[in-house]
Amino acid sequence: TQSPWGAPVLAPAPCSLADVMSEQLARQLHEEGSPFPEIPDTDLDLTCAPEGDTSSDLMLAQMLQMEFDREFDTQLRREEKKFNGDSKVSISFENYRMVHPYEDSDSSEDEVDWQDTRHDPYRADKPTTTPKKGFVGKGKNITTKHDEDICGRKNTARMDNFAPEVQVGDGIGMDLKLSNQVYNALKRHCHTEQRRSARLHEKKEHSTAEQAVDPRTRLLMYKMVNAGILENINGCISTGKESVVFHANGGSFEEKIVPEECVLKVFKTTLNEFKNRDKYIKDDYRFKDRFSKLNPRKIIRLWAEKEMHNLTRIKKSGIPCPEVVILKKHILVMSFIGKDHVPAPKLKDAILSSEDMKKAYYQVLNMMQRLYQDCNLVHADLSEYNMLWHDRQVWFIDVSQSIEPTHPHGLEFLFRDCRNVATFFQKAGVAEALSVFELFNTVSGLQINSNNEADFLAQIEALEKRNEDHVQKSGKKIFMDTSEGSPPQLNTDDDDD
Repeated sequence: TQSPWGAPVLAPAPCSLADVMSEQLARQLHEEGSPFPEIPDTDLDLTCAPEGDTSSDLMLAQMLQMEFDREFDTQLRREEKKFNGDSKVSISFENYRMVHPYEDSDSSEDEVDWQDTRHDPYRADKPTTTPKKGFVGKGKNITTKHDEDICGRKNTARMDNFAPEVQVGDGIGMDLKLSNQVYNALKRHCHTEQRRSARLHEKKEHSTAEQAVDPRTRLLMYKMVNAGILENINGCISTGKESVVFHANGGSFEEKIVPEECVLKVFKTTLNEFKNRDKYIKDDYRFKDRFSKLNPRKIIRLWAEKEMHNLTRIKKSGIPCPEVVILKKHILVMSFIGKDHVPAPKLKDAILSSEDMKKAYYQVLNMMQRLYQDCNLVHADLSEYNMLWHDRQVWFIDVSQSIEPTHPHGLEFLFRDCRNVATFFQKAGVAEALSVFELFNTVSGLQINSNNEADFLAQIEALEKRNEDHVQKSGKKIFMDTSEGSPPQLNTDDDDD
């Protein structure tokens, strides 16, 4: 019967050892075991001899990983250079590098050279410290934590904790020692400088000085532009002791057309400018009661309000001066005296012919009389610096310090104005210019007979004293406030200090 497991495997016929070892039988077996035909010889050498020993898979993998890490480090250096740029303070990606101690690096010369500071041979050694028990050694060789050398090294190391702006230098390898007295002095100086720097920074952030404005003032200016009162703010025109003046293009406000060209007079919020100027306002009955109740910063707003009222009164009398548009805290918006962004020159800088100078003198004389008699005001700071020449006409500006004649020093300020005006026009060659005494009597309407300045001032002080006594006894003001009809003020309830 047939086996279900197939034909049985027949055992190979036995052969002798001599047949197996014969050369002829070996050749026959070789030919029978080759499944492919023989390939003819060609001249092409398709084999490449390896440069190194790559027979080991582990060696090949290490070489590939090294090449990958090298490319990764190169890319990381590029990113580090791009991120730092030219900054003096830079960051390092050192902890992210794949560093391998390979030789024959093929990195290019233009790549960033970096140093692994984890193994920096020049790193300063930590100062030797005493153990927790406070001393080392025994007997005569004992060394406590109060040892001069140990304390000196500790103090030198502690200097690294000073503020970043304190330049402590580089004392690596120098074994520097600072005594406690020197270290404490340096520490006190460092803290003092930090507090001073903080105060200066705070003052700068909350003050308007030179051509810069603090953030709050800048916000008020932006609000005026957003409200449509101003189209844009162009730049700084001039700076003075108490204010910075900017040029702007006008818009509209409450259906009122704002002049095409305006100026923003921003009163400086640095209190130093006003410390010696309170004499112009503390004795002015219009602001006397409010002055004593305000903090110093709000007094600056009072200056802006005072100039607004004075300008309104002067404009109402027909004296050439800027027209007030609006007041917002310490920013006063007025019409621009000039044309096409070019401000009118001050009388000091204006180049006038002898005829125009003579005309300017009579204009100033007439304006001073009307200012005193009609407006009931004394400029108190009148000079060639506070008068502009525009369209062959003199214009008065900067009247924030102007006071009424009833002020305890009103006549003294008027005399000072007359001295400035008389001196300027006499030097300018105006033969008709009156002397300071004649000019004072002409403007004020008083008849003080004296050509000696000391005697003249003495009589003025006597008049001021009598006037002050009269006001105090009667309890009434000789002159009434005529500041009705003042321009509107924006709501100042918000953003208060």
